[in-house]
Amino acid sequence: MDEETKRRHEERIRSELLPGLDVVSEESWNPVRVRRVPQGWKLLGCGNYAAVFAYPGDSRLAVKVYAPGRDGWEAERQVYRLLGEHPGFGRCYASGNDGGKRWMLLKRLHGKTLYDCLAEGVAIPERVIEDVDNALSYAVSRGLRPHDVHGKNVMLQDGRGVVIDVSDFLKLESCTMWDDLKRAYYAIYKPLMGKKPFPVPAWMMNSMRSGYRWTRKKGREQENRDVTGDAPEDGSVS
Repeated sequence: MDEETKRRHEERIRSELLPGLDVVSEESWNPVRVRRVPQGWKLLGCGNYAAVFAYPGDSRLAVKVYAPGRDGWEAERQVYRLLGEHPGFGRCYASGNDGGKRWMLLKRLHGKTLYDCLAEGVAIPERVIEDVDNALSYAVSRGLRPHDVHGKNVMLQDGRGVVIDVSDFLKLESCTMWDDLKRAYYAIYKPLMGKKPFPVPAWMMNSMRSGYRWTRKKGREQENRDVTGDAPEDGSVS
């Protein structure tokens, strides 16, 4: 994107989107909420830190606006600077902090998340897994630590895999989410659904998510006991 085009987009964001936009974070453990959107701008979705809007008149662009009081804007800008341009990730073209409203102009990615693919019975080719593996290896080579890469943060786009959320790539602690997803893909998905995928019911998806979260929680508790030497709270020995 050339500088003149970038400047024009920045001016439009500042004059049309930000003045009438109201994004709030009411509970830190829940996604942010959008209370007001200016006419002509469409909300695409909300995460725990920010809301994302379609850029009017250009389907290749999106604008991400952080809620007041939510961290991560500066870190995400740094991650995009380090990543540069890579087919396995989106791209940040511009960013700003205008009166406390922190925003980023991003490349808009079109496709289905792996979570949606499972829910709708859309085939997930092995190429997607390989693409994400390559993208994460590239991120590591740029000094980043991929974090929070799971079924809702990976997209199937034109048969290829793309990581759509890099906001936590500066975190220092290790994260096994992608390795866990890969194991499930090769051990369960590919043998059972690789040739004839079928929609997975919502109740089953929710049960799998709850079970995975419980397993991760117990795993972290065990790691903490291994480090500190503490016994489990119920007095049992593991």
